[in-house]
Amino acid sequence: MSLTNSILCLFEITDPNLIVTGISKERCSTNQRIHVVHATLSYQLLKCPHCGHKSLIKNGTHMSHLRLGTLSGGRYEMHLKRQRYQCKDCSKTCGAKTKLVNRNETFTHNIKHQVIVLARDMLTSKEIAKLCGISPSSVQRILNANIHLAYRVKHLPENLCFDEFRSCNHWMSFNCCDAVSHRRIVTLKDRLSKDIIDYFEARFSVQERAQVQSVTIDMNAEYGSFIHRLFPNAATIIDRFHIIQLAGRALDNERTQTIRTIQDKHSRIYHILKSQWRLFHLDEIKVNDSKAVYLRGINEYMTQQNAIDLALDAFPRFRSVYQTYQGILSAIHQKDANAFQSLLTNYQPTSNQMDITINTFIKNGSALLNSCRYPFSNGPIEGLNRKIKALKRNCFGFRNIDNFFIRISLI
Repeated sequence: MSLTNSILCLFEITDPNLIVTGISKERCSTNQRIHVVHATLSYQLLKCPHCGHKSLIKNGTHMSHLRLGTLSGGRYEMHLKRQRYQCKDCSKTCGAKTKLVNRNETFTHNIKHQVIVLARDMLTSKEIAKLCGISPSSVQRILNANIHLAYRVKHLPENLCFDEFRSCNHWMSFNCCDAVSHRRIVTLKDRLSKDIIDYFEARFSVQERAQVQSVTIDMNAEYGSFIHRLFPNAATIIDRFHIIQLAGRALDNERTQTIRTIQDKHSRIYHILKSQWRLFHLDEIKVNDSKAVYLRGINEYMTQQNAIDLALDAFPRFRSVYQTYQGILSAIHQKDANAFQSLLTNYQPTSNQMDITINTFIKNGSALLNSCRYPFSNGPIEGLNRKIKALKRNCFGFRNIDNFFIRISLI
């Protein structure tokens, strides 16, 4: 293989009309050291592109400075001599063309592809610019020119997930994905109900929206107010994690109030409620009632069940909240909608923190029970939001929300 072919293969250049004449090292105006590949571009042009006559003659060359993809983190350029032609009939000139670069551009397709690949790895614009030997503004221009946000997805999936995330300038943006394939459907700049309704009604017909079978949401009441309007045949599902989280928060609030009523801060019960709070969030099936273990804070050996019973026997009101929490936990884990319905129906208010939670569950009765009837959850969209947060943290935040959404589409 010749030296010319070796250099062209190294830069993944496949134009057969390019001939490498040499390699050198130079310094640019910013005193940066660059690697220069000298090449010529020439081929036989038969017809004039302006008038179509076969009367072309060679008319010198034109020097083009092209930016190549980097090989070792430095800056690589190609000084390309393009053959010029002149038509004897119309006196107009034209030049040799190559697929290496677009017309009137200096960045080759190779470096553009390299920028997009690095952007998918959640690197900042400055890091990408440093690796490719270009400026950060050039990185953003390449991304803006080559990445286009889709107007809409081709087909609306049958099962959707709704959620929001913090984007730019403390704004909360809306995110939607497919509950089965985990594919992102749309990301909107804000989470206002009006904008969400306008997006789906403007881009999807009534027949397309009627094919949606379920929409999984969190405890946000705004989503539940317009889901039936957008998707008339869809069942609203409240994510199981948020149900357990709300019940667990009521359990913690009651436990905190119970701790404040204890006068002796060195008592055994106080340390159990204070330091071993995780035991009360465990499922009853997972609580160890046979093997004694050393419990820090209490500084004693005892079984987990014994520690829980000591706290519950001392405070009957806390026992009531704990038993309700365990009933919710059991119904959610076993996906038993009848047991969940029975718990909500037979619940007796006792003026504790769980009363507010149960009232919230009753208001969202059908959507809450659907969490036990359907296998879908908000796990997929929470994973997407986690990637978005990682991108935002790696790039130290974004000021321009359009640039932020372009980077989101890449990951």
